[in-house]
Amino acid sequence: MMTGGSYTTIDSQKVSGSVPSVPDPGHTTVKFAESNLQTFPPSATQGKISGGSNPPRDADDTFSGNGNGGTDEPQSGGWLHKFTVGAYKPFFDVDTSDVVDRLKESLFPFRGTFTEKTADKPDLYGPFWICTTLIFVAASIGTFVTYVAHKWKKQEWNYDINLVTWSAGVFYGYVTLVPLALYVVLKYFSAPSGLVQLFCLYGYSLFIFIPALCLSVVPVEIFRWVIAGVAGFMSATFVALNLKAHINSAGERSILIIASIFLLQLGLAVVLKLYLFTVTV
Repeated sequence: MMTGGSYTTIDSQKVSGSVPSVPDPGHTTVKFAESNLQTFPPSATQGKISGGSNPPRDADDTFSGNGNGGTDEPQSGGWLHKFTVGAYKPFFDVDTSDVVDRLKESLFPFRGTFTEKTADKPDLYGPFWICTTLIFVAASIGTFVTYVAHKWKKQEWNYDINLVTWSAGVFYGYVTLVPLALYVVLKYFSAPSGLVQLFCLYGYSLFIFIPALCLSVVPVEIFRWVIAGVAGFMSATFVALNLKAHINSAGERSILIIASIFLLQLGLAVVLKLYLFTVTV
């Protein structure tokens, strides 16, 4: 043992013990399996991350647009999504200029270009407010006319609440049930059409009845029949011509379907004339 300063050197020859040597196991080759992590993104996506732009299901997207968050609720493609408010949000996302243009289009029924112009973006905003306005106009005008008529004849006047409920049932029911029935019929004859597109078309077809109801205050029966007839003809032509090109793919039954659509719309005009355009005291 040698000591130099504060350092100590141990002579390896004088050490009684020795460290046993480890036998050489030989040359070992480690192989790594090929992985898709070599490239990003991988050529074939697996697991929860899909090729789309949506985040994975377990991402915390509670405050994102779809609002699904980390729950087990289905994404936008799931059928349960149809029962949420967000599913119908795009159909109410329209500008005033879009609604005005579509209202103008409904006043020119012989063009037959409404479905073509609204194919990319049909809306439910216009149909909803058209039906709501019709209910308000029918109730207010009917009430005003009957009130004036009773006062003119010096008779007692009572407000008829049935006018509001009846109008709501007719307009909301017609613009909902008729497109649904037509949707099933067209699908049966292998000429399917978008359901929202049909709701949009039938909703705007009722716009012509708003000015017609306003003109029904004129106390001339023949004039009221003319107004109801013209409004019904324009509305029926608007619907029939816009669906004609699409229904022609149904074959020989297309003429029967178009005629039924036209007559059904005229029937609505007759019903409105008998119950709303006629004011009796």
